[in-house]
Amino acid sequence: MEPGTPRATGDGLPDGLGQSLRGTAGDIAVVLHGVSDTAVPVPGSEWTLGEAAAHLAQANELMADLAAGRERPYGDGTPQSLAAANARALASFGERRAEPLAALIVEQTERFLEAQARAVADREGDRTLRTPLGPLDRPQLASYLLTHMLGHGHDLARAVGRPSMIDRVRVGRCLPFLKAAMPRVADAGAAAGLTARYTVRLRGGSAFGVTFTDGAVEVTPEPPDRPDCTLLVEPVTFLLMALGRRDRWGAVLRGGVVAWGRRPWLGPRFPTLFTAP
Repeated sequence: MEPGTPRATGDGLPDGLGQSLRGTAGDIAVVLHGVSDTAVPVPGSEWTLGEAAAHLAQANELMADLAAGRERPYGDGTPQSLAAANARALASFGERRAEPLAALIVEQTERFLEAQARAVADREGDRTLRTPLGPLDRPQLASYLLTHMLGHGHDLARAVGRPSMIDRVRVGRCLPFLKAAMPRVADAGAAAGLTARYTVRLRGGSAFGVTFTDGAVEVTPEPPDRPDCTLLVEPVTFLLMALGRRDRWGAVLRGGVVAWGRRPWLGPRFPTLFTAP
């Protein structure tokens, strides 16, 4: 095992990931507890609080089914197809009350973890699974679930004036999914013709490389030699930018992002090279 590699636990997931999944589901349930008016808008979204919570409950069920080895086609990975699949799913599911949805979010998170533990016990822990954003291994799928819950949980917290449940440790546990997804959510038009080597370093955490070669993107576990631009990003800012919840210039002005290197002007361009799913 390489230094700094997260230690796998009995459920086959990196150390602490299962705990973060349970903790985030519980935090979302706390946010929803006692909310009587779920028709309030979610800031920056077309959804109401009830719709966003219903989407989370449905998405957690989808992820639990995937972890159990069930095929669940859900769009083709593009933002447009995922939005259409979300709209169809919400139209077929009428629950919008806060307490039942909170219970479902927690319940489906537990189903996911139980399915993961069964897969490890049945020696299927190494199986690659089809997901809405392409094939992922099981730790990446768990990281996907955490990332998705944190993004929408953050939205729900903002809608009711509660603190976000995103923190530096949980962001670190989102990285396996984010690094796997970056090539799939690259904006071909924005990256066309670009050749550049980035180091992305989370403040107080790990670093990785993102290399564009004539628009094609590759993510590497280690920073490249002689990067053109190094980005030092505050972890919560990194996740919110990756999920389209924070503007790049606002992040720069608040000190959440610092760029340097041989071509530092490439720094502000980096977030525009991807489309949040």
